[in-house]
Amino acid sequence: MKVDDGKGTERGYSEAGGEGLGRRHVGAAGAAGRFGVGISSAIRWIARARIGELAPRPQGRRRASSLDAHEAVIVGMIEQRKDITLNEMVERLATERSVKISRSALSAWLCGHGWTFKKSRHTHWSKTAPS
Repeated sequence: MKVDDGKGTERGYSEAGGEGLGRRHVGAAGAAGRFGVGISSAIRWIARARIGELAPRPQGRRRASSLDAHEAVIVGMIEQRKDITLNEMVERLATERSVKISRSALSAWLCGHGWTFKKSRHTHWSKTAPS
């Protein structure tokens, strides 16, 4: 049996790494060679495609943030004062809750939870002050 190795040449089934896979996995061996992945990965992808799962799965796993436990406090800070800055929030978390976190980590956490802070369009840059 010949299998396309993905490089335009055909090789014997055993040369393509298909020993012990059985006849139903010949396509997986060819796909694995074409995409440069392991045969077991190709077998899983084909199985998922057969059940209609065509989108890639997320990679890695979501790790819990130390801020998750303080979500109510953070939301309370924002609701209490809509124009609170990230620096002020970081400072309050450090003093009130003993949470040490960087401004960028807080920003990423807020964005991940749907909170965005944008300047309003009607705010104009000062033309008289040096920039």
